[in-house]
Formats: sequence, C-alpha cells, structure tokens
Amino acid sequence: MTGDDRLRLIALDEEDLGVLSAHMQDAVLKVGEMSWMAGERRFVLAMNRFAWEAGAGDGGRRRKYQRRRAALRFERVETVKSAGIDRDAKETVLELLALSFEPRESPSGDIVLHFAAGATLRLSVECLEAELTDLGPAWSTPHAPRHVLA
Repeated sequence: MTGDDRLRLIALDEEDLGVLSAHMQDAVLKVGEMSWMAGERRFVLAMNRFAWEAGAGDGGRRRKYQRRRAALRFERVETVKSAGIDRDAKETVLELLALSFEPRESPSGDIVLHFAAGATLRLSVECLEAELTDLGPAWSTPHAPRHVLA
C-alpha cells in the first residue's frame, strides 16, 4: 500500500464490525483521544493503528511495517460505560485488541471495545453504525505487535 491507499470502512452489522476489528487490532490511543458527544449521540476515537494489510515481507528479507493515524466513529450511541479506564488520565495509552457486538432487542445492542489489561469501553447503541477512516499517510515502524499466548 502507498501513502494514498487510505482505508475508509463502514460497519452496519456484526460481520462488518468484525472487519473493522481486524483492522483496528493493536491500535494505540490516549484516553484523551476519545470523545463522547452525547448531544449528537456520537463517540469518536483518534488512534494510531497498525496497518496489518501492509505487513507483507519484501521477498523474504526484512519485513516492513506501518502505522496510520485513523479515526473510528460510532453513531446512534445512547450511553458509554468504561471499566478499567481512568477517563481523567488523558495521557494514559490504551492498546485496542478487538471490537465486538452484543445484541439486545434488534437492532440495538452494545459495541464493546476490548483493550489490553482487561479494560473495556461499552457503547450502548440504537443500531450498529460505525466508520473507520485513515486520516493521513502511513509511516514506517520497525516492529510488529506481538502477543504472548498463555
């Protein structure tokens, strides 16, 4: 991918959210980069996502990795609850592991953002409506995220 190959993905159902989750795995953000706009029923996060789609090797030699600045926006949000996140600690860095959807009476449910160290953010939504947008070109990083499996 080149610097102009920016992602713009929309999620309107649980399967779509799984695609967003795959692209957001290992994104890092500061607590202060999350914004709940209750009057607009919108929740937005700005983050540096690991570009998994660009992590291919260069003919078996050294792998080249990238990160991209991205925004993740959720619409029709009714409430926001957090566990294990001090929302006043604006400089605390969080690592996003996955997104999931827990349905209630259709089409409503909870979108759960799962972070490292067991922290979660739960967005109760009228219906699932999310968008992931890359905000600028990629930059190189020498390391890919690694997960220790127990």
